[in-house]
Amino acid sequence: MTFEKLAPGVWGVLATPLTPDGSAVDTDSLAGQVEHYVRIGATGLTVLGVFGEAARLTPDERRTVVRTAAKAAGELPMVIGLSALDAEAACAEAENVLDVLDRAPAGLMVQVGSPDPDAVAAQVNSVAERTGQGIVVQDYPVVSGVSIATDDLVAAVRQIPAAVAVKSESSPSPPAVATLVAGLDVPVFGGLGGTGLLDELAVGSAGAMTGFSVPEGLIACVGAFRDGGFSAAREVWRDYLPLVNFEFQSGIALSLRKHSFVHRGLIAAPAVRPPAPPAPEPLLPVLLEHLRHTPHALRVAS
Repeated sequence: MTFEKLAPGVWGVLATPLTPDGSAVDTDSLAGQVEHYVRIGATGLTVLGVFGEAARLTPDERRTVVRTAAKAAGELPMVIGLSALDAEAACAEAENVLDVLDRAPAGLMVQVGSPDPDAVAAQVNSVAERTGQGIVVQDYPVVSGVSIATDDLVAAVRQIPAAVAVKSESSPSPPAVATLVAGLDVPVFGGLGGTGLLDELAVGSAGAMTGFSVPEGLIACVGAFRDGGFSAAREVWRDYLPLVNFEFQSGIALSLRKHSFVHRGLIAAPAVRPPAPPAPEPLLPVLLEHLRHTPHALRVAS
């Protein structure tokens, strides 16, 4: 079986909006967030990613998220994230949500579960064979706790016939992306909130797959690079970088981004689930200042 590689561009990683007390998924806000990505021309969407707090959702909530996002997305392709590191648990996660879809996803995103390339290939191939889906291989050691050498990741992905993309989030990301691009024939996307986006594009990345709260900037930067190269993309991206840097603060990035979405009118509440902490109160006025100076960050008309 052959699988279609992910198209280059911006694959928005969806936040999972919660009710103000954090007890349930806010499906109206989720649908509105998806519709915004459709309006601004995202290449595709990623649900149940790290930014989507997938590891903190119940199986029923994961089904609700996938069903809601797919209905609102229309024809926009969607990648579904899997949180588990071992193949058996990852397959169970996939089976829990795949039957709510009326069409196949663009891929399942599987995290690297071992530093050994042969073990990674066995893990990912097992998920692909049991689910019949293409795979986005995600290398995110800060979240997974697994660090794999980039050359070993290249060796692993070469053994995965179902690979449709790699999401590289091993810091520093630009040299990792450069090695992956040189060694693989599948697209490589950067993440990490867009912190390395311009440099990743310069070394050959296919675009971004991340949860920055002003995805219009990601789309503008990637489009400018495609049409005018590094200089054009740098000119566009520099106005977004202060907010990119501000939002990507260790431990509180998720809450800061949700507050940004609230101010933009894209979700109703900034609630996060433990162990994620709420954003520190002294930083909230600073966030507003960043939003005031960021293109496209004004409140989105409903």
